[in-house]
Amino acid sequence: MAQAGFDRRRINGPEESFPPVFDDDDDRRPSSKPRQGRKPSEIRPIFLQPGLITQANGSAYIETEKTKIACAVYGPRQSKNMAYSENGHLNVEVKYAPYACRQRKAPIRDAEDRSIGVAIHQALLSSVRLELLPKSTIDIFIVIIESDGLEGCVAAGSVAASTALADAGIELFGLVVSCAAALVDDEIWLDPTLDEAQYAKGSLVLATMPALETVTSVWQNGQMQTVDVIKCMELCEERCTEMHSVVAQVLLDSQR
Repeated sequence: MAQAGFDRRRINGPEESFPPVFDDDDDRRPSSKPRQGRKPSEIRPIFLQPGLITQANGSAYIETEKTKIACAVYGPRQSKNMAYSENGHLNVEVKYAPYACRQRKAPIRDAEDRSIGVAIHQALLSSVRLELLPKSTIDIFIVIIESDGLEGCVAAGSVAASTALADAGIELFGLVVSCAAALVDDEIWLDPTLDEAQYAKGSLVLATMPALETVTSVWQNGQMQTVDVIKCMELCEERCTEMHSVVAQVLLDSQR
């Protein structure tokens, strides 16, 4: 039965509407001002939920304000088109949703997708016990639902992928936790947003296994002095240790 007052000849709009918000480049530039909303050593709040994709062997969803990433793990499964190998293979594929960025992205893979995939693959590779999975493949598919900077996607994607691997029951040496930092006006800001990273002299993403006190990957971009790089790594390592306990607790709670 048709609804009362429903006009089939018209295109009915949504029940609620909001005015468009346009970006203003002048308002986004830090210009030697103190960080707005957070201290330089603070990171954004993290929401992490494993096991959301029931069709996958393991999955995880992570959200840090404007960065939202979903990750699914399939495997280990037999490699059909590859020669015999004593060690398994780890594949990482990253895709942007068309609406993930401020400018709509084409539904094809580009250089940015591949660079993020390579960075996440390098961060995870040394943590997975591939020697126990001969002639096997583990496929990790990451979809960036919303992006707030390349550094944030690499860091959050590494955490989500490691959580999904643990959720899939794949044996690991330890959980991988990652944190980003940017050098803005000679001050180090942890977990930079897209606007902060654009005007930074350089940025760095550190991936570690805090349980083993091991660094798995360092991804650095821009011009930074050696002293600044070491200080960024020290600050990121402290935050990684704090995040590790949160990720481990989330995994424990999901198994109850």
